[in-house]
Amino acid sequence: MDTLSAVGLGVLQGLTEFLPVSSSGHLVIGQHLLGWQEPNLFFDVCLHVGTFLAVVVVFRRDIALLVHGGLGWLRRPLGGNPYDRDESRRLFELVLFGTIPTVIIGFAFKDVFESLFASVRAVGFSLLITGTLLWLTRRTASFRGWGPFDIRFRHAVLVGIAQALAITPGISRSGTTIAVALFLGFQREWAGRFSFLLFVPAVMGAITLELVKLRGVPDPFWPVVWGTAAAAVTGYVALRFLLAVVRHGRFHVFAPYCWALGIVCLAATFFR
Repeated sequence: MDTLSAVGLGVLQGLTEFLPVSSSGHLVIGQHLLGWQEPNLFFDVCLHVGTFLAVVVVFRRDIALLVHGGLGWLRRPLGGNPYDRDESRRLFELVLFGTIPTVIIGFAFKDVFESLFASVRAVGFSLLITGTLLWLTRRTASFRGWGPFDIRFRHAVLVGIAQALAITPGISRSGTTIAVALFLGFQREWAGRFSFLLFVPAVMGAITLELVKLRGVPDPFWPVVWGTAAAAVTGYVALRFLLAVVRHGRFHVFAPYCWALGIVCLAATFFR
């Protein structure tokens, strides 16, 4: 792969990973309708590392709290009041409850999710669903919402289920988790924070699974470096932009794009 192509894929990854338009859906569309070649495994892992680094930079304080809360929870897993004011422990427990359904559903329906990557029609329908969810968040724009000490663990589980279902290509992970959080009454800022705190263990697990399957480092290496850097920088900008959009109650503005792309996918399968 040449450097320009690597940078282009890095930019695409950085944008679609965080904006609620489904990175996996764009990958399927590119492969089946535009004839893109699937990136090799090492490059794919590096792109995910790039976007992961963007999340770490933006949410470095929350991630530090998460680690601190996790260490405290390991020392006293059953201790403490679930409604106390220990923010680090509270964050860890909410992310833990949100991650469990993601892991269970992801492994239980792994074959089903993988089969959908071969269907542009499935991506088209999924993008229409994503667009509808985004559009419905208009109803939450005036809600004051709940913070981390107000929500229940069952709410975290429901957002985790949404994240698991977003493994489906065309269903945006950020779009679905933030939308469900808003529907459940989360504060807008907290909905965005929680969505991307859930992203941390999910992407760490995905990267680990891909590394296990990795066999060697491809040559040339520099295009991979530039592609990873492009994913990290673009991802940082896209993430900052998305959080501002959510904070101002404008999350629904991405809906028309998802609808338009979904219609294009369905039309393409109809006329092929």
